[in-house]
Amino acid sequence: MRDPDLLPRLARHRTIGSAPPEELSWLAAHADRRHLDRGEVLAPKDRPIEELWVALSGTFAIHVDRGLGPRKVAEWHDGDVLGLLPYSRMTAPPGTIVTLEPGEVLVVGRQHFPGLVRECPVITATLVHVMLDRARVFTSSDLHDEKMRSLGRIAAGLAHELNNPASAATRSAKLLTEAQAEGEIASRALAASRLTKAQLAAIDRVREEVVSRPSPIRTAVERMDREEVLASWLEAHGVDPEAAASLVDTAATIEVLEGLAAVVSGEALGTAIRWLAASWSSRALASDVERSASRVSDLVGAVKRFTYMDRQQAPEAIDLLQGLRDSVALLAHKARDKSVGIDVDVENGLPRVWAIGSDLNQVWTNLVDNALDAVPESGQVTVTATRELDRIVVRVIDNGPGIPAEISERIFDPFFTTKPVGQGTGLGLEIARRLVRRNGGDITVKSRPGRTEFCVAVPAAAEGAAEGSAQS
Repeated sequence: MRDPDLLPRLARHRTIGSAPPEELSWLAAHADRRHLDRGEVLAPKDRPIEELWVALSGTFAIHVDRGLGPRKVAEWHDGDVLGLLPYSRMTAPPGTIVTLEPGEVLVVGRQHFPGLVRECPVITATLVHVMLDRARVFTSSDLHDEKMRSLGRIAAGLAHELNNPASAATRSAKLLTEAQAEGEIASRALAASRLTKAQLAAIDRVREEVVSRPSPIRTAVERMDREEVLASWLEAHGVDPEAAASLVDTAATIEVLEGLAAVVSGEALGTAIRWLAASWSSRALASDVERSASRVSDLVGAVKRFTYMDRQQAPEAIDLLQGLRDSVALLAHKARDKSVGIDVDVENGLPRVWAIGSDLNQVWTNLVDNALDAVPESGQVTVTATRELDRIVVRVIDNGPGIPAEISERIFDPFFTTKPVGQGTGLGLEIARRLVRRNGGDITVKSRPGRTEFCVAVPAAAEGAAEGSAQS
């Protein structure tokens, strides 16, 4: 044997050292030793691996970039085994394996694998366990990276969605301060007008009548026309026509103003209208702030429900409709940017599903996000949910160009993507299928030009399970 010290080192090896001596001897006889310096590449990314490496010394690591920057997924030291393993379906590593600390590896070529399996059953069984452990590590890494990408999409969408109501609330709050100051001035002027109780009562009636009416949304042209009409009426009644600008967005009509003019006239009419306009403006702005704040609260609630941030990661009875709505809400900005319509149609009385809520929400996000990418401008995405026997079936349908038949069987394969370079990692659908299966379900796809349908079937919760689950 070329290396007399090799057998003792193999016998001390943490992973395979407990194998029978004859198996270690066979391994030593059919392997070569290779020294690697710091920084030396053991296996480049996307290059087929044809060898098994038994680490005798040194440190090796694989860094994978799935769109979030390179991240160390696994690290091996002396006593570990890496590279191609018997029965493994791995063809190429998802990242480059680099030497961090100088070391030696025992190299067994693929051509020796049939003999390894035949002559070394204990070592082979050990290597199969190593393969399974490695698969779990990479699966956990894939799930983590895909969740981070999902959170990135959610964060982008949330920032976009929160910006509008937050800006509206800020703007309305500033205008409300100005309206309140104007209202105080108008109140003092109204008090100085020495109006009768009947006149004050008429002013109050006009205020409440206008407040009770919804103010219609008008176009720019409609607002200009309305301002001209109001200005003409005010001028005809001896009131400064500039006040028309403050009445444009209210529900005040000429008929209402005529009723007021029948009771209050002259300078007092102008003062009353000024006070009414300030009052209506303050109420409208306060309502705008309330609506904006409610929208922010709704979005925060959607994120909290979506991530199940306060819930244990365990199966429970899940409100499917709420999860679908939250997922769609967090992608609404993307739909608006492409003028895409999204419909959510859920069968009445649909039972809850038995699953891990955050898993399913990630599935819905991936599928809806992919559908939005697939459809053209002004396209359509439809999400439906129905009950079929003991399962709940969710369908995500888009009217995009469809998936070519020659690649339809590969879309769930890891790292396979039809998106341009830099826009897809090829893990979204594979992760979605993995999460669906983890929750006892299945996912399929049917596609033709103009219609692509992803179908997810998950178990319905048993009757009575809802009472034990937290409310969404």
